[in-house]
Amino acid sequence: MDPVELFHQVAATVPAYGRFLAEHGVEPSKIVTLADFASLPMTTKENYTSRHPLPDLCRDGVIGDMIAVSSGSTGVPSFWPRSVGDERVIADRFEEVFRDSFDAGERRTLAVVCFALGTWVGGLFTVACCRHLAERGYPITVVAPGTDRREILRVLPELAPHFDQVVLLGYPPFLKNVIDTEDLPWADWNVKLVTAGEVFSEEWRALVAERAGIADPVRGIASLYGTADAGVLGNETPLSVELRRFLAGRPRTARDLFGESRLPTLVQYDPGVRFFEEHEGTLLFSGDNGVPLIRYHIADEGGVLPYRDLLSFVRERGFEPRARGPERPFVYVFGRSHFTVSYYGANVYPENIAVGLEQPEVSGAVTGRFVVEVAEDERRDRHLTVTVELMPGEKPTDEVAQAVGASIHAQLLRLNSEFAAYVPKQQQMPFIRLREAGDPEYFPPGAKHRYTR
Repeated sequence: MDPVELFHQVAATVPAYGRFLAEHGVEPSKIVTLADFASLPMTTKENYTSRHPLPDLCRDGVIGDMIAVSSGSTGVPSFWPRSVGDERVIADRFEEVFRDSFDAGERRTLAVVCFALGTWVGGLFTVACCRHLAERGYPITVVAPGTDRREILRVLPELAPHFDQVVLLGYPPFLKNVIDTEDLPWADWNVKLVTAGEVFSEEWRALVAERAGIADPVRGIASLYGTADAGVLGNETPLSVELRRFLAGRPRTARDLFGESRLPTLVQYDPGVRFFEEHEGTLLFSGDNGVPLIRYHIADEGGVLPYRDLLSFVRERGFEPRARGPERPFVYVFGRSHFTVSYYGANVYPENIAVGLEQPEVSGAVTGRFVVEVAEDERRDRHLTVTVELMPGEKPTDEVAQAVGASIHAQLLRLNSEFAAYVPKQQQMPFIRLREAGDPEYFPPGAKHRYTR
């Protein structure tokens, strides 16, 4: 993608962006180089998309042929027009996963869409992209039970035996919960997973692969990096997964690369259709969508790594990946910064807690869902508190609480050097509260889960 060319197209055809440039005193004809482009003001939901009527955000002031809704982190709904052309571009990312990781060109594949249906951004868009793959000749059949577990249990046993493999597409904790709690012959169905929306650990990948009977976690589980604003921006490849697994076992090496003690999602993207930039440790992207976006800032923490730079980095440390992968740049994504909690000046990330719950000594008793917060007692002393959801049928016990606390504590010390250095030793052990599955206060069924308070 030539971002300068895209800029001129958007400036000339999108009414809201023309007004935005005028407000900031930008003369489009003076933007001719990449350095000029990098000087343009950033756009955000607050300063751009929420300030203009929906038609004015679209090319020639015309809303596309479909609209999706996202609530975002604020709960205020946003509307994102889409077109069939947008779907075709995004379908390329699905095609790469289905073709290169799942061998879907040679296998009859049942794609089971477990994202929420209706106006929400994930479900119907995923259905459309999978059908585009069928149109391209892939032997893919789509069924969309959404997040209705009863419907998932109805369609899977009936349909799965007729296919060579079953691909479940949904948010990581939902898919894990379905696999954990439903007594179905997962291994017989040659299950694969496509996830989106959350960072998960390599321990999570290995654990879920084992429970779903996925023999090769590298090629059996793939994550998409997407936003409601622009659809899918990048996808895991076998190469990116191999690299991430190498880094997961070497926290200091990962910190040298990413500058953080937590492990981000690592995906590859197509620079022909998306342009990424780094800004103070966060990501900007530009792309042509139903709402074309220029230097759009969505507050995702992360960065960009050129292909050769990342491969050189791991080779210098003795690692040679087996998968060659597409020679395209990488983008890494930690997620939103406000999903952390601060404890004695140390940032505690949900990713650190999650790894503790995925250790073999405790993973059988818990679902993996939790809420981390810093709570005050009656003396106003602060304590790191983690409320953990138990597997269905499990009851809270002191033994499980102690094991969970010890596992989380060990992983915090291993992965988060800031926690180890800043937090006094006598305050490092987290306080654990166990809740039964589906607890209405912390883990209400069907709601999008928030890991921090």
